[in-house]
This record gives sequence, C-alpha cells and structure tokens, in this order.
Amino acid sequence: MNIIENTDEEILAIAHPMWDDLIKYSNKGQYGKFIRKFSYDLLLGLNEVEVGKQFKKSVLARKLSKEWDYLGIIRRGEHVTVLYRVTSTKKEGEWLGRLVLGYEQGEVRIFSASIF
Repeated sequence: MNIIENTDEEILAIAHPMWDDLIKYSNKGQYGKFIRKFSYDLLLGLNEVEVGKQFKKSVLARKLSKEWDYLGIIRRGEHVTVLYRVTSTKKEGEWLGRLVLGYEQGEVRIFSASIF
C-alpha cells in the first residue's frame, strides 16, 4: 500500500485524529501515549532520554492549543506530510505543525511529527 494513492479526505480522516491525540498527550505529558502511533524506524532513531527531557521541559509542547488550522498535504515517495497552523495557550505567535504519515506493515503510522 502507498498512502499517496489515498484521497485527501481519506488521509485527513486518519491524520486529524492522530494530530489531536499528539496535542492531547503532549499537553498531558503522557510520553508513552504520545509515541504509540510512531513507526518502528522513528522509535529506533529516537534518543528517548533526550526526547523525554525536551518533552517534559518544553512550554510549547506542553501548552498547545487544541484548536488548529489545516494547511495542506504534500505527497512524495511513500509518505504524505500534513501541515497545520498551531498556537500555544502560553506563548504568543503561530507555529507550523508537520505530521508525516505512511504505511508500516499495513497500518498507517507516524514517521515524523514536529512543530517549527
């Protein structure tokens, strides 16, 4: 399966709930639940001690607004990137949220997630 063959509507039906979960678990500091949909390769590449420290100390990562704006989808190779405009409940300004999705063993997984 290749996720780029899915329609925008099919991709967004998967991506938006995943993005909502990432925000929810980030705000709650529930790292184990935050990474539960990550791909195996992404999990292997994480330095969990460092990521855990950043996760715990980041005001932005712990105070994301539940409200976001969908900006678009970029397709390439075997992955799609879903872009979001996000804000914080504690910091002024806007950030770009990025969620990279693809199939791993027949299931849609997160291959990257970040806020810039």
